[in-house]
Amino acid sequence: MKWLVFSDSHGKLDYMKSAVELETPERILHLGDVSRDGERLQGIFPHIPVEMVRGNCDGWFGDASEERELFFLGRRVWMVHGHDYHVKLGIGSFTAEARSREARIALFGHTHEPVCFMEGPMWVMNPGTVSGYPRATYGVIEDREGEPYCRLEVIR
Repeated sequence: MKWLVFSDSHGKLDYMKSAVELETPERILHLGDVSRDGERLQGIFPHIPVEMVRGNCDGWFGDASEERELFFLGRRVWMVHGHDYHVKLGIGSFTAEARSREARIALFGHTHEPVCFMEGPMWVMNPGTVSGYPRATYGVIEDREGEPYCRLEVIR
């Protein structure tokens, strides 16, 4: 099983299309800014479910919610854009909330800075920005021997 994680696409679809074609995921997650791009990606790859949350640049348009909880290999995945948790000032309140929700994978965007690490039993990931500025990055969540494993990739 493999999921792709995008954030902060800001109207740029080409890099996302390339990543989907390269990785062939079972699901795509879009962490906002611009969630409409997730809808457009769903139209290009109708056989792959796309889950989205709204970012600070999305306003109140569309059907995307502020946050989502999903399950990957039975582990809780919590996804937000991150602006409501002020992640540009630090991720402490975000990770505290993720722990309180018993998330095993906590996903956020907003900063455009890719990060991926384990904090105790929880993966914390920001896939960066797939817009291409300063570089196009995305995240991958995959099954490694029955356990979730997260990684970051750069589109060249």
